[in-house]
Formats: sequence, structure tokens, C-alpha cells
Amino acid sequence: MLKRLLLLAAGGFKTMIGGQALIEGILMMGPDKKSVVVRKPDGELEIKTEPRKTLKDRLPFVALPLIRGVVNFCSSMYNGVTALMYSAEFYPEDGEGEEEPSKFERWLDEKLGSEKLTGLIITLSMVMGMAFSVFLFFLLPTALGGVVMRLFPAVPLWGRNLVEGMLKVVIFLGYLIACSHMKDIRRTFQYHGAEHKTIFCYEAGLPLTVENVRIQPKHHPRCGTSFLFVVIVVSVLLSSVVFSFVRVENTFARMAAHLLMLPIVVAITYEINRYVGGHEGAVCRMVRAPGMAIQRWTTFEPDDTMIEVGIEALTQVLPQVEGADRW
Repeated sequence: MLKRLLLLAAGGFKTMIGGQALIEGILMMGPDKKSVVVRKPDGELEIKTEPRKTLKDRLPFVALPLIRGVVNFCSSMYNGVTALMYSAEFYPEDGEGEEEPSKFERWLDEKLGSEKLTGLIITLSMVMGMAFSVFLFFLLPTALGGVVMRLFPAVPLWGRNLVEGMLKVVIFLGYLIACSHMKDIRRTFQYHGAEHKTIFCYEAGLPLTVENVRIQPKHHPRCGTSFLFVVIVVSVLLSSVVFSFVRVENTFARMAAHLLMLPIVVAITYEINRYVGGHEGAVCRMVRAPGMAIQRWTTFEPDDTMIEVGIEALTQVLPQVEGADRW
């Protein structure tokens, strides 16, 4: 605690610990451990804490700039989907628990075994989730831009780039706003708020109590939602530059080009977020501002029971060495 207080006095302590809201729970990722805490239907907390194994432990080169962004993004997706499916087990849909497994499900279980089957389901869920996001936020705007060009053939190529960029932002914001009005999703977004508030409390050097966490801000500058928004912005800027030098008019060719640029976009975005997340100043605050603003649709005020989940999840992943989790 003393070391962290000294860091606070020297200009603020920022932790690399981050998390994700789940179904009635929170996932927290620390430097050495990850923990899933779920509020069960009976009100008790289910706690699952495991050592955190990263790819860079076996392949150090994946920690290099630009490479690490793509690796960390895929790792976060996998851990997030795994934790989300785990939390969903405590809240099956009505009648789901009474259904007998189908013949196909029994056949898969016999051929693959429960662990391999679970791994397969998680991998497929992650791939499908990423495919849906790529289609919705990258390929669909490109396809709609092609429609605009057919309707208005006189529009210059830079105009098409502008239209596609605006569509990416509008579709992304529209998706978030629509999700925020769904009752079940809104409750998950309250857990998102509990996650942010708990991390703020820890970074402030205060004891992790419900009272201390409750008064913290719910919008955090290093939120994953902000990362996704910056991905959209970087994609718009990069594609505008590339398509200004390389004339690509065919819609399907432009879709393929966007797919090829996506790893570069993620890599650049990660480095931007890593820098602005650890520094203050007018430029860094300006870069963070849009991501902070859109959290009004993805982060809501939690109740005290949600804050308790956040506190438990964060406590589980605190490093043994003080300050080892510094950003």
C-alpha cells in the first residue's frame, strides 16, 4: 500500500488490471491471476480464480509493439467469451435445465469429451462474435457505400471514403444505444459500472469498501468500449489514406482490403490506447474524450450488491508484489 501511495503522490497510479461485465458477475484480469465472480440466484457469490497464463510466457516476441495488440485482443476475446459462458451457466433460460441433450450433443460429447467440447464451443462462439462484429462495423458500411456509389455515380472516391466512415460510426453508436435499452443488457452494463468504480477506488489508494467504491466515477478512460471506438476511428483514417493512393472501386475488393487492414488497425489502436491510458495532457485527454462520452450508453450506476461483486473480483487478482500491476 505504501508503494502505491508514493506512486499516487508522484503523479497518479494507473493499474493494468481490467475486467469485463458478465451475466450477474464480473471478470477481472490481473498480471498473474484472473477471477470470475458471479452473484448466484440464491444471492451467494461464486468465485473462480485461476493463474493467468499468457502467450508471451512461451513466445516472448508476441510482447513486441504492434504484435502485442493483436495477440492481446484475441486473448481478451477468448477469456471474455469463456467467462461469459461460465456466468450464463448459473442463469439458464426458462425450461433449459429440463431439456434432454440432443443426439448430436451426445455424439459430440462421446467423440470429443466434455473439455474438448467446451473448448470447441468457446472457440466457435469467439469466431462467430468476431465475424459478426467485423461484418456489422466494417463490411456492412463498405457494402452500403457501394450502394451509394451506384445511386450517385458522380460522387468522387473521397466522398465514398467519407460515406463509409460516417456509416461505421453511425452503425457502431446505433448498436450501442439499442443495446442500452434492452433490460437484461442494461443490468450487465450496471456491472460494467461496478467494474469501473472498483478500479477507480483501487487506483485512488482507498480501502475497497462499498462506501468508497460507490462515490467513484463510472466512466473509465481505459474502458474496452473506448478501445472499440478508437478501432473504428483508426479504421476510417487508415482506409481513407490507403484508398487515396490505391484506387479500389469494386465493393468486394474494398471489403477484402478492409479485412487485410484489420490486424494493422487493431495493432495501431492498441499502441494508441496504451500510450494515452498511461499519460495525461491535453492531447491524451482529447483522444480519450469520445470513448469516455459513449460510455453513457454502456456503463450505468450499479447497486451495492454489484459493487460487492466488483470488490471481490478485484481483490482476488491483486498482485503479491505491490505495484507489479502498474500500467
